[in-house]
Amino acid sequence: MAMELRQQVKMSQQLRMTPQLQQAIKLLQLSRMELINAVRQEMVENPVLEEIQDAQDSRDDRTEFDRRAEEFESPAKNEERAEERDVKEKIDWESYLENYSAPTPGNSYLGMNEERSLEQTLSTSESLVDHLMEQVRLSGMNEDEEYIATLIIGNLDEAGYLRNSTVEEIAEDAEVSVEDVEFVLGIIQHEFDPLGVAARDLRECLLIQAAVLYPRDTLIEEMIRDHIPNLERKSFAKIAKAVDADEDEVIDAARAISMLEPKPGRAFMDSSADYITPDIYIRKVGDDYVPILNDDGMPKLKISGYYKRELAKKKASGGQDEVKDYIQDKLRGAMWLIRSIHQRQNTIMKVTESIIKFQKDFFDKGVEHLKPLVLRDVADDIEMHESTVSRVTTNKYVHTPRGTFELKYFFNSSITNLDGEDLASQAVKAKIKDIISNEDGRKPLSDAKIVEILGKEGIDIARRTVAKYRESLGILSSAKRKQVY
Repeated sequence: MAMELRQQVKMSQQLRMTPQLQQAIKLLQLSRMELINAVRQEMVENPVLEEIQDAQDSRDDRTEFDRRAEEFESPAKNEERAEERDVKEKIDWESYLENYSAPTPGNSYLGMNEERSLEQTLSTSESLVDHLMEQVRLSGMNEDEEYIATLIIGNLDEAGYLRNSTVEEIAEDAEVSVEDVEFVLGIIQHEFDPLGVAARDLRECLLIQAAVLYPRDTLIEEMIRDHIPNLERKSFAKIAKAVDADEDEVIDAARAISMLEPKPGRAFMDSSADYITPDIYIRKVGDDYVPILNDDGMPKLKISGYYKRELAKKKASGGQDEVKDYIQDKLRGAMWLIRSIHQRQNTIMKVTESIIKFQKDFFDKGVEHLKPLVLRDVADDIEMHESTVSRVTTNKYVHTPRGTFELKYFFNSSITNLDGEDLASQAVKAKIKDIISNEDGRKPLSDAKIVEILGKEGIDIARRTVAKYRESLGILSSAKRKQVY
């Protein structure tokens, strides 16, 4: 059987993702703060980008952008331009680019109706590290001890625990003995504020605090040292039997332990994590709900006039040079960034409008009327791919008359009640939360009892499903919810 080599021409289609499309997808999935940081970083790296300072600047630059966009493209980039045109046909940029750089409608409305609190304008408060380092400087430690203290403090987690490195590792880094590190660690744990900071686990943290606050109470010390699992389960009878004490004494000691701080660094945790800035607002206007993009803090971009003039000069002089190529390359990147940002905002608006259409009963009546909804429903409604909807709804938040939610909150699996109606899983979770919030703290409801109550309301679900929903809500089991004191 003979073998031979032959040349063959074959045509095929391949889906190739251009760098520009990759950038658009990346921007789509960023959170609001990540997007702002990414835009500001791009402004640092790309001198062609500038921030619009006033409305007139916005109008002038918008018309200039539309007029010169294609003009600035390099004739040598025909293939890349064809790819960009293909992408633009699939992603309709033009309708949004007509309003390029214009302030988002509704911003002035938000400004008139929502005042910022003083706390929102304050700078970041003192961190745990700063607080502890100030105490190091005032402690009278020698130079070597200060260095060891710095290493210890630098290895604390945000809760104030020494979990990121062991004493042995710190001793090796500082080129000192383990005893020297233990000595400095003891000073930080017992003499510094907050009390119990730099503990290596919960037991050590509570023991340090108990030694200072309850120095002569051996029962408290023994319960912390040997019976934390039973304390968590509130198995006071077991503890009383183990320590040979009355159950009332154990309950009193448990009450005292509950006053200790399990996270010494709590007061210094980054408070910004507790605040969510919505990407979009939903306002009720008459009987309708209107989405309004939040552009507060988002730089509004334009193409630098200086570089446009420089490029025009280079074009007039003819020929090719490195400066001209550099400006064209940066201009192309700037244009795609602007288009990608506008497409991101436009997509968020479309998804939010679709959610409002599907979940209007939620906005009118509350979480109990949240309907089952999957990504495909919205994707089909706005004629986009499910993956696009998924990216848009991740880490994006909406402020509504019912509260602030991640956009993913509105997507729920369904549970069929006894009447054959579909209920959203979030609605069932809300019912479970409401049932538990109204229970008797001394006789908390078991998961089986909650199943029974839901059954009377026509919701037939398994006990394990109740347990799963309860845990997702951050609610403890009935044994741990029981109030003894």
